[in-house]
Amino acid sequence: MDGLLIVDKPAGPTSHDVVARVRRALGEPRVGHTGTLDPAASGVLPLVLGRATRLAQFLSQSDKVYEATMTLGVSTDTCDALGQPIGEPYDGPFPAIDAIDRALEAFRGSFSQQPPAFSAKKVDGRRSYKNARAQRRTPPGPALPGPLALPAPVTVTAHAIEILGVDERRVMLRVHCSAGFYVRALAHDLGERLGTGGHLTSLRRTRSGQADLERAVGLAEVEREPGSAMSMVVPPAEMLPDLPSLILTPEGRARAIHGQDLGPSDAVRSSGEIARLVRLLDAAGDLVAIAEAGRSPGFLHPFVVLK
Repeated sequence: MDGLLIVDKPAGPTSHDVVARVRRALGEPRVGHTGTLDPAASGVLPLVLGRATRLAQFLSQSDKVYEATMTLGVSTDTCDALGQPIGEPYDGPFPAIDAIDRALEAFRGSFSQQPPAFSAKKVDGRRSYKNARAQRRTPPGPALPGPLALPAPVTVTAHAIEILGVDERRVMLRVHCSAGFYVRALAHDLGERLGTGGHLTSLRRTRSGQADLERAVGLAEVEREPGSAMSMVVPPAEMLPDLPSLILTPEGRARAIHGQDLGPSDAVRSSGEIARLVRLLDAAGDLVAIAEAGRSPGFLHPFVVLK
C-alpha cells in the first residue's frame, strides 16, 4: 500500500501516536508523517504509506493554514493552555479589533520568530522541551541551573493573518504560514505587543500543502473501517502535483529504476516546464522516481526511486 493518507487528527494524541495507530489499523509497517502537529492541536496530518515514505522530504516544507483561538490576559511558559502562567495577569481593558489588527501587522510577511522553550527545536544537541521540563521540575528531581537557553530564532513567513472574530479577551485567527511557523509563539508575541499577555487556547490545521480537510479521514474512522480508509489513499503519482512530469519510454523506465542518468531519448513527453525537480512516470502513469538535473546538460538523475 503506497501513497498519502490525510488524517483529521483529534486533539490529544501526539503525531507519533497517530502514526502508530494507523500502522496497526492498516497493517502497514511503513507509515510516517510529514511534520508534527502539537498534541493539543487537531486537523490535517498527512501520512505517507509504504514506498511513498520516500517522498516525505518533499511534503514537509509545504505551507500550512490554521484556525486558532488565543486568549488575552495571561501568558504561559508553553505559550498555550497546557502551560503554567507566567508574570502577572492583565487586569486592564482589552484592545478593540482595530488595535489587534494593527498589532498583527508586525507578524505579516517574513520575520524572525523565537520558537517556544517547550518545542522540539534543539539547544546544544538536546531537545528544548527537555531542558524546559527540567527547569520547571521541583525537588527531588534535579533542575537545570541558571536561565533557560532558548532555541535560536528562525525566519518564518505569514502569508496572511486574518481576524475571524474578537470576543473581549478571545481572538480568533486564520493563519496561512510557512513550514516551521509556531502559532503558539504568535499568540505569545501578539499578547506581548498588545501589553496584555496571551496564549493559544485552540488550534486546528485546515491545510498542509495540497492536503486539506475535505480529503481527510478521521482517526477513529481509520481504526473502525480500515478498508474505507485505504480507498482514500492518494497514489504517489498524484502526491506532488506542482512538480512537472516526464513520461518515460520502457528503456527510460529501466534506467530510472537503476538510478541511471536519463537523456532526451528516454522520455516520450513532458508535462510542464522542466524545473529543478521532475516526476518520472511510466506509460501507465505510475510514479517511478523523482529526478534532478544530472551532471551533463540535458540529462536528469533519478535520486528518489520508488519502483
